[in-house]
Amino acid sequence: MRKFNLFLVLLIYNLFIVPLLFITFHILGLFNKKIKVGIKGRKNLLKKIESEVKQKIDPQKPTFWFHSSSLGEFEQAKPIIRKLKESFNPNVIATFFSPSGYEHSKNYPFADIISYIPFDSVFTAKKFISLIKSPRTYLFLMKYDLWPNHLFFARKANFTLCLANAIIDERKTSSAFKRFFYSTFYEIFDFIFLISPEDETSAKRLKLNRPKIIPTGDTRYDQVYLRSKDAMRKELLPDDITKGKKILVAGSTWKEDEDVLIPVILKIQKFEPNFITILVPHEPTKENIERIEREINTGAKYLRFSEMKNYSGEELIIVDSVGFLMSLYAYADVAYVGGSFKQGIHNVLEPAVYGIPVLYGPKIQNSPEAQKLAQIGGGLVVKNKNQLYKALRKLLSDENLRKEKGKKSYELVDSNLGSTERMLKSLGLNF
Repeated sequence: MRKFNLFLVLLIYNLFIVPLLFITFHILGLFNKKIKVGIKGRKNLLKKIESEVKQKIDPQKPTFWFHSSSLGEFEQAKPIIRKLKESFNPNVIATFFSPSGYEHSKNYPFADIISYIPFDSVFTAKKFISLIKSPRTYLFLMKYDLWPNHLFFARKANFTLCLANAIIDERKTSSAFKRFFYSTFYEIFDFIFLISPEDETSAKRLKLNRPKIIPTGDTRYDQVYLRSKDAMRKELLPDDITKGKKILVAGSTWKEDEDVLIPVILKIQKFEPNFITILVPHEPTKENIERIEREINTGAKYLRFSEMKNYSGEELIIVDSVGFLMSLYAYADVAYVGGSFKQGIHNVLEPAVYGIPVLYGPKIQNSPEAQKLAQIGGGLVVKNKNQLYKALRKLLSDENLRKEKGKKSYELVDSNLGSTERMLKSLGLNF
């Protein structure tokens, strides 16, 4: 019955949905720069992949193919890839759907081939699978982004198919149609690695036969831990700047965050002479940096991060380039995570791994980690300037309170480590 369901879904998908997607993407590509980049990046893609396979892939080694929709999902794949490469150095292929994911990751050192995933037609999917197949091939599909034809031909080629960091919650089993859709495609997999044990109940409603469903946890905790160790090796701020100072690092901030933060920071600086703020905008464009400087005006001495060689006691450092946030959190006594006064909070695990209290605004519905951090006392939700001022003053003036809340922050990360090893051991890959 499941085989018939799959045949029926693939027939409808290839007759109607694939042509519609192809036409839609090309029309939207005329108006949307991001989509246009993705279409251009797929030009002659199979020839490029064939050439790279010949140059970079050892046919005697097993191949691990990791597919991520975008950059966020690839972050979840990185600890698995790194563990594999450091342990027995297999072939690693990483593919992306989104241009942003590909562009940010194309120089990732632990993958042998980094590419867009080909368009999901019968011909391109079948050809791609035949190009990357080795005597033993594993596909790790990160979280979601189910491409039916690629999955089907990978199954036919006897790949070991793994859905990693999977979420199977009530939303995926709430109707007969959803149960039909998800059970049809999840049945293709050999292993489904769940983020949460709570999802096992929902997974059982799908009545899957083939896949082993195993709660292994979230690899993002492993990744943020690895990143913190790498980041701490970088010395971005000399001791003569940080020694004896109380430092707030406000990361991934938007204008909505800065409208709350900046007045509070300027007010606190009147009472805390050794207080330094490092402000890291989510988008450090020239326009954004200049806007922030106008808002500060003469309220505080400030300096751009790119001009740190000229530091002379400035109280506010504005980071005007990307790639430093994880390392800067290591200097913080307290952190603020942005997005929480806009559309949704950014990554609270990045500061939490350093064992510091984390402040953020009320929009945390997109982040179970931020909600959990607040529940256990490592994070504090502030809803306005007044609450932020009171919370920050209290933390800056009470070292024991900072340590207490910082310990709870680190415990959230520490108690969730090990997902990578649990996944690989489930596959019989013991190190």
